[in-house]
Formats: sequence, C-alpha cells, structure tokens
Amino acid sequence: MQTIGLVGGMSWESSAVYYRDLNLGVQKRLGGLSSPRLVLSTVDFAELTDLEDGQRWPQIGELLADAARGVERAGADFLLLCTTTFHKVADQVEAAVGIPLIHLADVVAEACQAQGVTKVGFIGTKVAMEDGFFIDRLAQHGVTAIVPAQEHHDWLNAAIYEELVHGHVLDRTRRRVVSIVEELWDAGAAGVLLGCTELELLIKQADVDLPVFPCTTLHVEAALDRALA
Repeated sequence: MQTIGLVGGMSWESSAVYYRDLNLGVQKRLGGLSSPRLVLSTVDFAELTDLEDGQRWPQIGELLADAARGVERAGADFLLLCTTTFHKVADQVEAAVGIPLIHLADVVAEACQAQGVTKVGFIGTKVAMEDGFFIDRLAQHGVTAIVPAQEHHDWLNAAIYEELVHGHVLDRTRRRVVSIVEELWDAGAAGVLLGCTELELLIKQADVDLPVFPCTTLHVEAALDRALA
C-alpha cells in the first residue's frame, strides 16, 4: 500500500471528510482492521482566507507548497489537496515536490466522461466559480462547466464560509442550493459538480434529479485506487 499525502485545513471540516472517507474506503476494500497509510499536514485556514481576500495567491501557493514538501519528507508517495478553491495554486504546489499530485479536476472530468456527461453545472466558492482555473482544466478533458447566475455567487460563498465550514447544515440553505441546481438543469447541465467539500455535507443525490458528481468522494476513490494498485 502506498502512503497518501494530504494537505488540508481548508477547512478542517473538509480534512475530516477526507480522513474519514479514506479510512472507510480501505476498510470496505480490504476488510478487517485495515486502514490507509496517511500523512496529513494542515494549514491555518484563517491565514489563507486573509491572503485570499487580498488576492495574494503567490503567498498562498508558497504556504501550501511548504506543507506539501513536509508531507513528501514524511514519506508520502503522492499528494492530494483537500480543497477545490485552492487548486488555483495546484501547479505551484506540484512544482515544489517530487511526488505526483492527483488534480481534482482531472479526476472529476474522468468521472463525467465515464457517465457520458460533457456539460455540467459547477457550484463552489466565488473564486472557484469565477476564476477559470478549475473550469478550464475540465475543458481540457472535453467537459464544459456552467456556473450559477451571478446573483447567486455572493450568497453561495457566504453559505460555504459562514455556515458549512463551521459544520452548520441548514435546511433553508439546502432548499436554495437545490433551486440553483434546477436552474443549471434548465440551462442545459446534464449533471452537477459539488465543487466544494463542504457542499457534500449539504446536498446528496436524493435531493436533486440531476446526476451529482461529489468531487471529494471522487478524489478519495482515485487516491484509494492509486494507493492500493
């Protein structure tokens, strides 16, 4: 079994999901008392969000690169960033280490293609929806992503940063996100990407009619495939 390297803390709720699901996944696949070999380094989310507010992305990249180097030194065979938004600096992080980085957008695009879905709705933080770093990477694989109407962006960002990263899962927020998914369906989406780990705490497949692509779950499965290959 290879050792999985995780850079987390964006938020701790996200890191907890990765840790839990990697353990559950190994237990399901191998049984008994099996558990994954993991190296986890977490960063201060407050520091990163302050830098994000100031558009200081090179500094964010260096902080995450430093965490990734620590994970590599600790024996990780490959690396995951436990975040969607901060994949904006994934190339900078990948360049700082000598181990492979499993890019979330590559994993998600492969899952979409496997189901014959080439146009998806993408819901996430404001940065993830408005900056091209994730959507452009999907497009390289032939998957077109459309985002909610501009009027929803600030509200979605607030729901993520003010509720979900603190573990607050509210029915009224779920109802509005479901209505946004329906708008994306009307706009031609054949599936929806939950482009933020915390959104998976809120929205399940049973909540919407469109096929849901839960990015974190897919990322975890890709990591398990590699670690146990």
